[in-house]
Amino acid sequence: MNIKLGLLMFFIVFSLSGCSGGQRGVKQDAIKKDLKEASLTNIQLGVGYLQRGEYQLAQEKLLKAIDQDSNNVVAYTTLAYMMMQVNKMEEAEDYYLDALDIKENDPELRNGYGTLLCRVGRVKEAIDQFKEAYDNPFYKSAYLAYSNAGTCLLQAKKYKSAEKLLRKALKLQPELSGALMSMAELSIKTKSYMSSRAYIQRYHAINKPTAESLWVQVLSERALGAKEHYHKYASQLLADFPGSKQASLVKELKRRDRIR
Repeated sequence: MNIKLGLLMFFIVFSLSGCSGGQRGVKQDAIKKDLKEASLTNIQLGVGYLQRGEYQLAQEKLLKAIDQDSNNVVAYTTLAYMMMQVNKMEEAEDYYLDALDIKENDPELRNGYGTLLCRVGRVKEAIDQFKEAYDNPFYKSAYLAYSNAGTCLLQAKKYKSAEKLLRKALKLQPELSGALMSMAELSIKTKSYMSSRAYIQRYHAINKPTAESLWVQVLSERALGAKEHYHKYASQLLADFPGSKQASLVKELKRRDRIR
């Protein structure tokens, strides 16, 4: 009788411990889910602060998001972007590397990291990252990596390689603003002024003029001897962006032309 009672008590305890463990597991899953949702909320708050230029508050929310979900790649990449905005490149790189530790083969991460590397002058490393991105058959935005790689090579004065990649970007996405601007600038560098005019016109067809784009147009029209267009775009640049670096360049250009 005692043996049977002992066995019965054993099974009761065992069953209860099993139920307790199951309940604990359910609670832990619920906690994890709540933390992930809280992490996403803090990212949204962080992005809002970032858009308003409130970097300290943005950083606090994004770091809290990581505390709540250490695998939240978006939190790391948003912090990396923010650090690039305030020119803290070493910290930005650390966040990109943290994100890549979690999602090593993510082409979007590779593309972003490549952009950072290009900005700090590490061109070869940047191109390697861009290549990892655009060679990924599952990357739907490969045109962005082609464009960024081409622009990076343009800045490094590797014009032939830059043109090849920028053309690939525009083949995939003919209205890609960054690639159009870079091709216009590249055409100026290689003295292909008709091409430069064509690319900057395509750019202005889908974007509001900027000081940079008007400057490219001014250089194109001046080189082509189109005086009326040259003065038109020069005047527009001076009127719309009087305090810009490009406005100063236009004034110097017009002064030199008068001297001639």
